[in-house]
Amino acid sequence: MLLAPMAGITDVTFRALCIGQGCDFTFTEMVSAKGIHYNNAKTKELLSVSEAERPCGVQLFGHEPEILAETAKRICESENAGVRNIGVIDINMGCPAPKITGNGDGSALMRDPVTASRIIEAVVRASSVPVSVKFRKGWDEANVNAVEFARMAEESGASFVTVHGRTRMQMYSGKADREIIARVAAAVKIPVVGNGDIFDGASAKAMLETGCRGLMVARGAQGNPFIFAEIRACLDGKSYTPPSESERLDTALKHIESFMANVMKEGRNPAVFVELRKHAAWYTKGMNGATELRRKVNDCRSSEELIKLIKDFQSELNN
Repeated sequence: MLLAPMAGITDVTFRALCIGQGCDFTFTEMVSAKGIHYNNAKTKELLSVSEAERPCGVQLFGHEPEILAETAKRICESENAGVRNIGVIDINMGCPAPKITGNGDGSALMRDPVTASRIIEAVVRASSVPVSVKFRKGWDEANVNAVEFARMAEESGASFVTVHGRTRMQMYSGKADREIIARVAAAVKIPVVGNGDIFDGASAKAMLETGCRGLMVARGAQGNPFIFAEIRACLDGKSYTPPSESERLDTALKHIESFMANVMKEGRNPAVFVELRKHAAWYTKGMNGATELRRKVNDCRSSEELIKLIKDFQSELNN
């Protein structure tokens, strides 16, 4: 079971929580190869890896083979993010965000398999760790090319591929197509990881029935790192008891406190606590009074205030 790279979500703190719940492997948030190339400080912060998750995967995005290769080499050789910490370099060829595809990155590369192949080959040559590629079903329903793209990735040297069962134009709407993942798994010899609509143990089991060798969980883990324990129990044929609302809130508090401890340790601006507000909303989804709590959370101005809001909410639930 893998945790998907999600920009602004899968920070080092959240990844450690998922590992604690049974996730086997994590990836950094999506990292700009060009940002590393030009020594952007904020981009370099994304390469932090915790003891709990070593080794971790680094996901890079970009469309220039030389820059991606140079960045991969730097990451593998870096003292702070070297091979002891980094086990895989993943190339993002699936992100559907307009600001990414508009620059020719992410899933835009599915429309340019020649450049995509050059990128994979260059990164494989430069990297001292395995290289994987994450992509989608295709650009749109008229251009479904996941099978051909997977074969190209294999021929270009990728060690495994991850396939999201939606087209770029679908973004995250509709249903993920497991059939396309099954077709990819049957078409290549390298391992295929299935991604898309894994929200519980049953959907994880259904994904494995495609013939894929691994599962990548994305939105299903938002506010729910417990999903990995649920999936493991389901696959092992064991019963699973979900956490109580109070236990979910305990995890939310642990998430916030650990995140802020890392921020202070790294000397970052404490104002980045605002990144936690969406996590707080996810943890409390479905709880009585959560709508009002989320309104207060969105208005809070410090991590201390955020912690107090959740503790007060927890106290009210327990009474």
